[in-house]
Amino acid sequence: MNVVIDVSGIAEILFKNEKNDKFNDILNEADTVLAPDLYFSELANTFWKFNRKKVYATEQCLHFIHAGISYIDSFINSQSLWQDAFEEGVRNNHSIYDMFYLVAARRNAATLITNDSDLADICRKSGVKVCC
Repeated sequence: MNVVIDVSGIAEILFKNEKNDKFNDILNEADTVLAPDLYFSELANTFWKFNRKKVYATEQCLHFIHAGISYIDSFINSQSLWQDAFEEGVRNNHSIYDMFYLVAARRNAATLITNDSDLADICRKSGVKVCC
């Protein structure tokens, strides 16, 4: 089984939030965990915000970023996804960034792990298996 995980999904795991066990169980069953390469930017930006608000020190943020990256087996080049992501964003009136994850999951017959309920709804309507 292939799995794509977005940053909202990995945050549940990194912070050991409510869905931590559920998401970890799926990752442990996965043959391959994938993410578009924009995952690096989103993950780093998320922790930059925490650092800026003084929630976590720089070293803690770097630890979380490295940990989040370590869950991914393979990164998908965004250049191969952007056009479909754009078209899905237009069709669904939703962030193109999120649509990269939808397209990656669809192309790889993967389950998308996300904590984003709007993205999960769009995935279901688009026939993409989702765990949220």
